[in-house]
Formats: sequence, C-alpha cells, structure tokens
Amino acid sequence: MEEKNQNQQQLQIQLRPEMADGKFSNLAMIGHGPNEFLIDFIFAAPGMPQAPVVSRIVMSPENAKQLMFALTDNIRKYEAQFGEIKQRTPKGPSAN
Repeated sequence: MEEKNQNQQQLQIQLRPEMADGKFSNLAMIGHGPNEFLIDFIFAAPGMPQAPVVSRIVMSPENAKQLMFALTDNIRKYEAQFGEIKQRTPKGPSAN
C-alpha cells in the first residue's frame, strides 16, 4: 500500500495572477443535465435591473457531489468557530 502512495504524484495547484483577486458573487444558480452540473455565480447589485454572471463552473456529477461534501464540512467548521450562519431568505435560489 505504501508503494502505491509513493507512485501517486501530488497535484500542484497554480493560481494565475489574473485569478488571484477573485470575483464577488452574492447569488448562485445551479442547473444540471445528465452528465454535468452548472453553477452560475452572479453579482446582483441593489437597484440595478440586470445581474451579470461573473463566473460559470461546469463539473461532472461526481465532482459536484465532492463539492457538496467539501462545502458541508467547511460550513460546519466555520459555524463551530464563528457561530451559525443566519440566512436572509427562507430558501436560496435554484434552477432546474
């Protein structure tokens, strides 16, 4: 088993400079097809009639489920440290 771990290469994650500042999103819409999940991150500014999609992420169903588990774990850790996250609306937005 140890030999198998030694043969696996560690993934080197690189953050390009143009991505380093990130994008702010205060709304997310999620949709799916048989082979993919789509997450649109949106910035909805108060008083503005249009809300641009700032980023669209497309991923496999398997990766979407891994993301769900990672978000659940990180939210649990966040709330343990900082307290419960209060939701402003009863339900968040979603799409098909």
